[in-house]
Amino acid sequence: MTISEKENDLTAQVVSDPNEMPLMFHSHINTNISNYSLLRKSLLFAELSMIAYNDPKEAERAVNLIGFPISIFFDYDGAQGYFFENAHDAVIVCRGTEPHEWNDIHADANVGTVLAETTGRVHRGFKQEADDLWPLIEKHIKVLDKTLWFTGHSLGAAMATICSYRCHNSDECANPVELYTYGSPRVGNKSYVNYLSLNHYRWVNNNDIVTRVPPVWMGYRHTGAEMYLNRNGMLRTLNYGEKRFDRWHGFLRGLRKFRIDHFSDHSVHAYVTHILKAVKNEESIKD
Repeated sequence: MTISEKENDLTAQVVSDPNEMPLMFHSHINTNISNYSLLRKSLLFAELSMIAYNDPKEAERAVNLIGFPISIFFDYDGAQGYFFENAHDAVIVCRGTEPHEWNDIHADANVGTVLAETTGRVHRGFKQEADDLWPLIEKHIKVLDKTLWFTGHSLGAAMATICSYRCHNSDECANPVELYTYGSPRVGNKSYVNYLSLNHYRWVNNNDIVTRVPPVWMGYRHTGAEMYLNRNGMLRTLNYGEKRFDRWHGFLRGLRKFRIDHFSDHSVHAYVTHILKAVKNEESIKD
């Protein structure tokens, strides 16, 4: 199916409230998400993950402009997320870590593992957050007849991973098509992350420190296809040595700008900015 000229438009849309920073995004959809390129989908889900940090009213206004007339906010004991839906698709977006929320801090710090519902072991804190949110998510996807996607940033990425795995393994829920995560920590051990063959695109921005925890020596492993953004924000495939070199130079450049790259690279806004640039580059080459 051909994507319309309106949908190709990357003109910024803005939602703003008095005394708050404007919320800017570029995605617009009016057809099945599956019709878009990998980068277009990645931009959409990065922007939805960014929007998920906002309050329900602001988020609803934003996703309505993108092309989701339905927006439902989930909140249980500090675990939060959204359900966005239109005529073709439904998206579960798990909200990431908020530094002022003790529940989020506790979940990140609770690094012990517990048995997963599928196989292997999973991060105790992340699983607890997913367990809290799951009943609210499940009731919306049990009888769903739309294409289902999962996404999230930071803690939200870990929660989205666990919930999408749980959904994929369930006979009662709609089967998720793909999972897109941004700045995701490691979620479980090798047995857990290799159990399901769900398409997962895991975006990593250069020195983003969250993508390196919990440590490998504790048994944690990553899953999914790594989409690595180098120190210049360009999507690249690098080997281990090349990646270390790139990260070192990114760190030094950050110091020259009086910032710690490991933390600034974790910002969801940085992911959106770099992926937007990649989309524009890709589409300018096609033109």
